[in-house]
Amino acid sequence: MYDAQQHNILNKLLDRYQKQPPQLNVEVFRDFNTRLSANFGIITELYQSLYGHRNDHPKYFLELIDVLFKAFQQRHPSLRNQDKSREKDPHWLLNQKWVGMMLYPEHFAKDLSGFSEKLDYLQELGVNWVHLMPLLMSPSNESDGGYAVSDYRKVDPKFGSMAQIRTLAKKFRDRDMLLTLDLVLNHTSDEHEWAKKAKKGDKQYQDYYYIFPDRQIPDQFETSMPEIFPVSAPGNFTYVESLEKWVMTVFHQYQWDLNYRNPQVLCEMIDVLLFLANQGVDLLRLDAPAFLWKEMGTSCQNLPKAHQILKLMKRCAEVVAPGVKFIAEAIVAPLEIMKYFGEHPDDHECEIAYHAPLMALIWEAIATGEARLLNKVIQNLPQKPWGTTWINYARCHDDIGLGFDDIYIYELGLDAKLHRAYILDYYTGKFEGSPAKGAPFMFNPKNGDARISGTLASLSGLETALKSKSKQAIEDAIKKITLVHSIIMSFGGLPLIYSGDEIGLLNDYSYLKDPAKAYDNRWMHRPMMDWKAAEKRKKDRAVEKQIFSALQKLIAIRKESPEWADHNNTTLSYCENKHIFTYLRWNELGRKTLVMANFHSSVQYIKKDILYRHGFDMDRGVVDKFSGKAPTYLKELVAFQPFQFYWITNKKHYTPMVKGRKRPKSKK
Repeated sequence: MYDAQQHNILNKLLDRYQKQPPQLNVEVFRDFNTRLSANFGIITELYQSLYGHRNDHPKYFLELIDVLFKAFQQRHPSLRNQDKSREKDPHWLLNQKWVGMMLYPEHFAKDLSGFSEKLDYLQELGVNWVHLMPLLMSPSNESDGGYAVSDYRKVDPKFGSMAQIRTLAKKFRDRDMLLTLDLVLNHTSDEHEWAKKAKKGDKQYQDYYYIFPDRQIPDQFETSMPEIFPVSAPGNFTYVESLEKWVMTVFHQYQWDLNYRNPQVLCEMIDVLLFLANQGVDLLRLDAPAFLWKEMGTSCQNLPKAHQILKLMKRCAEVVAPGVKFIAEAIVAPLEIMKYFGEHPDDHECEIAYHAPLMALIWEAIATGEARLLNKVIQNLPQKPWGTTWINYARCHDDIGLGFDDIYIYELGLDAKLHRAYILDYYTGKFEGSPAKGAPFMFNPKNGDARISGTLASLSGLETALKSKSKQAIEDAIKKITLVHSIIMSFGGLPLIYSGDEIGLLNDYSYLKDPAKAYDNRWMHRPMMDWKAAEKRKKDRAVEKQIFSALQKLIAIRKESPEWADHNNTTLSYCENKHIFTYLRWNELGRKTLVMANFHSSVQYIKKDILYRHGFDMDRGVVDKFSGKAPTYLKELVAFQPFQFYWITNKKHYTPMVKGRKRPKSKK
């Protein structure tokens, strides 16, 4: 809707910017003009909804627009050109060619220089998108693995420098790879410059945080706020002796929550966001966005104004760096996760979110040997907006939470509390006969809830199998590892591998010897990359080679499967066998793949008519993309070995693999 007042303000701003040195050439300034004009109305509206009640809101609104122009001026011409290219293909990220890996730089290759030397290894596997875990300046003693940032504009010297980030980003662009960095939005370290000034009594910077003179207001907040780390960091407030006041610290006592009720905080953080975008980052992972807005009497999570902040950040980024996409690190209830894509077609929030329900349900299916809950929950998830995508992952640096609704467990005739207790026991060594080697994380005695720590390989039974030297147990563990990756590679979204899972790294218990880590057992599944073990990927019959080669093949097939581009083209398929998970991937050109995965440790069967039902050309034949063979039939049944999966397609759409690559079709 046209607003004359807004239009007048915009014209005055653009006239002023056009005259400011260093002046942009006409074509470049036109890009800024066009983008700011297109987004100005919604930026104004969102800003007014957050801060319009404040007398000082006009001042900080103008500061915000100044931040956008200065960031645009500083954006490198090569990045501006990339923005223009991506604007022509706004859904470039939905392509099936992208396969990611997340890693701690110091665990993978010590520092940024060493990491640059490992790019060939990543590309050998097929990875072309990398999430470098936190590497900005943070305290050496208490940093929550880098998520307590003390300076957003500096790289921790142990990794390198911001100049090296820019160089690395250029190398990524040259190799058609994507770079992801974290932006910790909710809190800073208590050693950040803002917090230090607050500690010295600076009222301006005390207003950057939630700081209270006594327990009156904190106690009111606590009545409805859950505890994130009830064991290691109980409560949501910390008494700071130097201040003689209470500070909101939802995560750890050294992580001070930012007060987004203050428009100065918003301006500062958007400035930081655009600064990181200008280093050449392709994707920004927004850490803990669910916590951005705090209101007494609520859980202080997933509140509407938190979404308004994200929408405002997104619109500002679209003015300066439209080629940069946002990842929402919102590990919350499934229906809440969907909101981070935007609840309406015109919402611009985050293009990417973690498919935490799929991850948790895969682990539930392995523990139970059934796909019933997996099917039921995924079927009941609403369709995400077209143009957005999931991150599909087996695990990440964090624990595994069982984040699915109890109602679906009850609908299967199960007791939700007992069912969750069984899964927890299965993965943490309490269930007799389980091969999994994990540990409970943050057990809450108030409700019996806990999460799970452990590497993919150890939770899949490989650690136990290697110790027992049982060939069958080792084979089963490798099958489970491959099965899990077959789903994250083929389900709608972007697959993300955790570093080391591609060679089956086991739990690392050395964290217990480090006082800074011993209290947090998540460090067991953040092992140092074992490059000697990685060399075994070249050795026949080695476990590392079996896992690496399987993933390499899965990735190569994915990239050659256009039906796996994510255009909301994943359809769950009914299967009468409760142990088997099935879904169809398809595109408008007639390419389709039927994925069928057996989660049980015994041979299973389903009726062959599932292939007819989905229109597969049985007369000309079908083939499993992974094995290169037809599925195993027993009369009118399709047979599955333990933990076997099929990627079924019509033979006319299949080209055999040669050493992880497609064999060119012969010309006749």
